[in-house]
Amino acid sequence: MLVSSIAAWFIAQVLKGVYYFARHRKVDFKRFTGPGGMPSSHSAFVSSLAVAVGISSGFDSTIFALALGFAIIVMYDASGIRHAAGKQAAVLNKIVDELFHGGRIREDRLRELLGHTPVEVFAGAALGAAVSMILMR
Repeated sequence: MLVSSIAAWFIAQVLKGVYYFARHRKVDFKRFTGPGGMPSSHSAFVSSLAVAVGISSGFDSTIFALALGFAIIVMYDASGIRHAAGKQAAVLNKIVDELFHGGRIREDRLRELLGHTPVEVFAGAALGAAVSMILMR
């Protein structure tokens, strides 16, 4: 179960870099390791884990219900709370840039790419489920 979850996470991280390159025609190594982006590696990991638990222990088992609940909470957080925090960081960074442009005040930029859109979460969940179905058969 853990191997399929880690494999799903790893594949998602690699796909983030490939997807970024395909859209922007430049390599950004942060896309291979950082949060946010397409597909969601958090969603890939937890959906892979939930499907692997379901295959192993049964989709009507208590442990599957726990894994599914965990996956739903993580995916909700990734697409809701962390996505909103990333939008707020972008606005705050713009305010800081406009207020202190050219000044001597040193400001730290906030990380803007924190969460995921619902499409990125769904793509990660589908990827994770597929990886578990392939590796756990």
